[in-house]
This record gives sequence, C-alpha cells and structure tokens, in this order.
Amino acid sequence: MKVPFFDYTRLYTDNKEEFDCIFAEVCSRGAFILQQDVRDFEAALAQYTGARYAIGVANATDGLEMCWTSIGLRPGDEVIVSSHTMLATASAIRVAGGTPVPVEIGQDNLIDPQAVEDAISSRTVGIMPTDLNGRTCDMEAIMSIASKYKLYVVEDAAQALGSKFKGKHAGTFGHSAAISFFPAKVLGCFGDAGAVITNSEQAFQTIYQLHDHGRDTQGNVRSWGRNSRLDNLQAAFLVKGLSRYQEVIKRRREIADLYNQHLTDIDELSLPPCPSANSDHFDIYQNYEILADQRDELKEFLLCNGIGTLIQWGGKGVHQWEALGFPQILPRVEYFFDHSIMLPINMFVSDSDVLYICHKIKEFYGNSQ
Repeated sequence: MKVPFFDYTRLYTDNKEEFDCIFAEVCSRGAFILQQDVRDFEAALAQYTGARYAIGVANATDGLEMCWTSIGLRPGDEVIVSSHTMLATASAIRVAGGTPVPVEIGQDNLIDPQAVEDAISSRTVGIMPTDLNGRTCDMEAIMSIASKYKLYVVEDAAQALGSKFKGKHAGTFGHSAAISFFPAKVLGCFGDAGAVITNSEQAFQTIYQLHDHGRDTQGNVRSWGRNSRLDNLQAAFLVKGLSRYQEVIKRRREIADLYNQHLTDIDELSLPPCPSANSDHFDIYQNYEILADQRDELKEFLLCNGIGTLIQWGGKGVHQWEALGFPQILPRVEYFFDHSIMLPINMFVSDSDVLYICHKIKEFYGNSQ
C-alpha cells in the first residue's frame, strides 16, 4: 500500500468540477481583490467562531504580525511563547518590534502555564500561546495569568479552527488571533491565506487598516499600512470549504480514535489524547503527532513500506535554532523534538489506510499480530 502523508493533488481532483465552477464564476465577474466573496467568508468565519470580527489576510504569519503591531510593541517589550511552535510565532513578535521569549511545554505538549508565569519580567507585555495540532491550550490558566499581570494575549490559532476549550472557540479568548488556510490545514485553500479574528472593535479597525494600506472599511486612509489582503478567489474556495467543515472535523476525529484504539498498547509510543479523553477539550486533529522510541528508525521503516510521515518544523523548537541566539535550555521541548513524528490524518486517509499504518508500526516494535 501507498499512504502519502498528504496528497496535495487530491485537494483539487476530488472536487474538481465544483472548484472549476467556482473559478469560472469568480473570474467571469472579474472579482479578484476585496470583493463580495471575501466579505462573505469573513462573515461566515466570524459566525462560526463566535468572534465579533474576522479579517481575511494573506497568511497567518502576517496576521500575527499585525495583531502585535496593533498593540504597539516597542523595542525591549517581551512576549512569552512556547518553544514548541512554528518559527513564525516568534518571528511575528520580532517583526512587530518586540522580543520573543520561548518557554517550556507541559504534559500536553502545549505551552506550560507555570513556565509562562515563571518567565514574566518587568519587560513582559504579552503572551502568545499556540493552539497546536488542533488542540486549544489551557486558556483558563493563561487568561488568569494575563489578568494578574495585565498582559495582552494573542493566540496563534493557525492550526486550530474549530477547536474549543470549555466550549469556547480557539482564537476568541484574548485580544486577537490568527488562523491559517495553508493547503494542508483542516480548512485549506490553494495557496497562502489566513484570517485574524477579534472581539475588539478597536483591534478590528486597526488591523483592518494595517492589512489594506492604512485604509478603513470605507476606503479612507487613516494610517500607514501594508498589503496583506485575502485573495478573493481563495475566499470563494474557503466559503465552500467552511460550509462542510463540520464533516471534515468529524472524520478527523474518527481517524484519531482509530489510531488510538490500535496503538494505545504499544509501550514505545506516547499518543495524543483521544477525542473523548477530556470534556474540557474539543480537538480537531490538525495533525496526529506521536512520540516514539527509535523515531528515526521508525520513520525509515514506514517509508520503506509506502507510508509518509513528517517531523514538524525541521525537528527543532524555536530556541534550538542557534542562529537566533536564544539562551534557553528547555529539556521537555528538546525531548519532544527528539521523539516526535506525525502520522497521516486527513480526508484522503481511509480506515484501511489507518489499519495498515498501525499494523506496520506494531511490526516495527515486534507487536504484530
């Protein structure tokens, strides 16, 4: 069998006729920049997440940068982040004028609230938790810390659209958040795309101006800005994708549950929580990332058996990139990246694919039955 980690071609071919119709309809209208499709998607996204406002942007990295720019970071201002995140989380803070401070992860492999509080200094102005792999952080603890020390919270919800903590959507807890629609995301399009969501009218007005050359919603220039607009054609594809998003989440949770059923007894593995593990969390399983003994050998074995896997972000936490000059030593993050590997989980993966993958993993560890 062949099970690629993600079959990008099927993103188009599985719904070719539908996407061709969307393309023809949008293009025949000449609707390319900031047209009705963008407005429709922003409205649908705000309604889905429960946020007051949504702004389509060119990508989630831009979105995070603009969130922090809207807050007004100054040189020397520190923002605490998890070292277990994409580099863009930290670079957004740098581009916006501040200094990222990477910290440890907890037992759930997300940012550790205690490590956040321990890292607070007189220069700390904010916290940016990453809602990773489709799981929302312990936002109750993080918001409590933020309130105690009067800090801003911007969520990196790039991988978490639809994920919830205690019934509340990822990205709706703090000042603002950014979401990614990169092709391999749970809701993906055909290129780079993202959105910012917020419940703050002031944040909305400022970020809206930042993303469109300083112009407000009426087209009047109110400030300096940049060009980070969501492409109208991508917005049209995303409107269609969002309309069936709950079906996609349901399927991913089924796959995660199947992995858990067949891999839970392997001592050499540590699995993500199963869908029913904790009623506080509703996970969407953007990725199915496990910790594995003999990780590199397992990856090679699976590849030889036609199974694609991925070690996320080059196998390093933010603080481990020597060129960036971070002084931190974070043992839990470093252990994580020595052992982590992601298994295929998407709409193109069948139950038989999952059973084949699980069989081969058991075979590798000598547990094949």
